Amino acid sequence: MRETTLRETPDATSPAGADIRFIMDGTTGNMIHSTVKPGQINRATVHATVSEFWHILSGTGEIWRKDDEQEKVTRLVEGTSIDIPFGTSFQYRNTGADDLKFICIAMPKWPGDSEAAFVKGIWQASAHLASK
Repeated sequence: MRETTLRETPDATSPAGADIRFIMDGTTGNMIHSTVKPGQINRATVHATVSEFWHILSGTGEIWRKDDEQEKVTRLVEGTSIDIPFGTSFQYRNTGADDLKFICIAMPKWPGDSEAAFVKGIWQASAHLASK
């Protein structure tokens, strides 16, 4: 049995551009805390093998998701939960004045940044991310 405490500073940056703090890591998946700064638009990505569940803790934003059957933009506000099945293209942005914060659970365990491929999204990524 394990427990963790959320760090005050980010451990890393996600391939899409969010500041992330590692929360829990196990054999079947892992969990992170993500922060997107006001006005930030992250890079559009698709995962090859990992699916995600998100739960929004605070802030406001939007996420675009597209798979072979549908395409939609979902408003992200406190209490909203969404899924991102592997193979789904997605892009998200903070549309509010405060940080957008959410919990992300990845299944199976995140294998490394090579898992994420960049795709064409519906918004222009923030300048500091677009050049990476």
